[in-house]
Amino acid sequence: MKKQYRQGILTGLYIPGALLLFLLALDLMTASLRQMSGVAAETIIVATSNPFAGLFIGLLITAMVQSSSTTTSLAVALVAAGSITLESAVPIIMGANIGTTITSTIIALGFIDKKKEFRRALASATYHDFFNILTTFILFPLEYYYGFLSEMSAHIASYLVSPENTGTGIRTYYLISVFGPVIDFLVGSIASGFLLVTLSFGLLFISIIVFRRLITNLLTRRLHETFNKLVFVSPFKSFFWGLVTTAAIRSSTVTTSLVVPIAAKKIVSLREVVPFILGANIGTTITAFIAAMIHSQSAEAVSIAIAHFLFNFIGFLVFYPVPALRKGPIQLANGIGKLTLKYRLTGFVYILAVFFFIPFSLLYMNRSAMEIWDARYELTDHKTMAKEAFHIICRLNKTTRSGEWLTFHRDEIDSGLEADGIVPVFIRNNLLFINNEMHMFNHPGFCWDGENAEGRYEACVEDVLPSLTVSGITFDSVYVYQHRFIDPTLSGAQYSRYYISVHYPLILKQEIRDTAGNVIRTEKIIELKAR
Repeated sequence: MKKQYRQGILTGLYIPGALLLFLLALDLMTASLRQMSGVAAETIIVATSNPFAGLFIGLLITAMVQSSSTTTSLAVALVAAGSITLESAVPIIMGANIGTTITSTIIALGFIDKKKEFRRALASATYHDFFNILTTFILFPLEYYYGFLSEMSAHIASYLVSPENTGTGIRTYYLISVFGPVIDFLVGSIASGFLLVTLSFGLLFISIIVFRRLITNLLTRRLHETFNKLVFVSPFKSFFWGLVTTAAIRSSTVTTSLVVPIAAKKIVSLREVVPFILGANIGTTITAFIAAMIHSQSAEAVSIAIAHFLFNFIGFLVFYPVPALRKGPIQLANGIGKLTLKYRLTGFVYILAVFFFIPFSLLYMNRSAMEIWDARYELTDHKTMAKEAFHIICRLNKTTRSGEWLTFHRDEIDSGLEADGIVPVFIRNNLLFINNEMHMFNHPGFCWDGENAEGRYEACVEDVLPSLTVSGITFDSVYVYQHRFIDPTLSGAQYSRYYISVHYPLILKQEIRDTAGNVIRTEKIIELKAR
């Protein structure tokens, strides 16, 4: 009796230890990947204007680091810093939700030597996968074509924070603060980033194996009845505990992996596990909100945290309250589980297909979905006659007709340099929006009111030119706009004239004149290359 009591106490101490080791491995992995390539992660994500590429990058990074919290926190910081737009970050968040489910599936593979336990373990693990995948199937097209999540989250965020964006950059962020000195010591002591990554992956899988064995041994001691009374006594309590525990440790990877051995041992059924997993799915969004609070003055950062919550919450509203829809992910998960009774390699094939083959295929099929132009401009100050050059890289999705300008305040650029600014651009019917400033392709004399950084103005279509040559480059169907400022004393300018072709989401030429009609500044395109 004393021996069993002692073993129970030791197991109770080992389980938190295994969890701490798991979290330490996640934090060390994040720090080591950042050390290997401090700018690489940002460069990869900044390059994902293609929503399918963003989805894949979010999935792959999360699957590699075994933590959606890492990916979502990084996305929040990048949005806050102005490195990527909210629209580019939403697919990354969706991919992170799918990628985080790989850990529980890997844990289920630990039961491969026991056929019936393996079936139940894989079914409970893949339910989380199918829930997030089906939610993505619904919300990704809505976001891709209509900006559903990004616009809704931005609208909600506008009521919570000021729309001013004050990017603060990326901060070092640990899941548990006590790990900070330990990780800093390891990073400072081990110069090789590759060795740090290897160490973190080793610690991660050791913690997973130890954790699984401890939970399995604990359940065999008939302590599952107490666990059932605390967690799985009702769907509401199960959902509540899943949400609270995940929010507390900020890792749905841990909490959803917890139920895999429990389901494998037939302690609870898959239907009883479902509310716990859904609660964990919503609870994990707390990490993005914490990261957003660091950038609380950035409406975009708060918006992406809200988008993460909306993704999981809308999925819950779709697939849980309605019994007919609730069966969908459950039947798919049970189907995978039953398939393992015939083919033991089903789990490995599933991981390779869902987390690697399908994303790569989608990325390949959509490789030509983007139009990219590299435009070089010359800015002339007519008071001093000083000239300077700058670049704009414009990326536009061919299907959604949305994208962004990456601005570089320098004459020469290369792929290793970060953009100095990012401006959202999109086309809707006969409208071109550049940083929320509207340009209408309408008949001459058509006018509307607008506002930019220099003040409120009245915009009118002054003329439509069949063609226009700027710096030796000929453009067809060019609209000439005049923006006359309502209060010229605020900016010192009377009006601006813009030249825009219907074929390019770029300003070909801009003239700004003072109250006397003299040209103050001219910006014109001097070189244009398609990428």
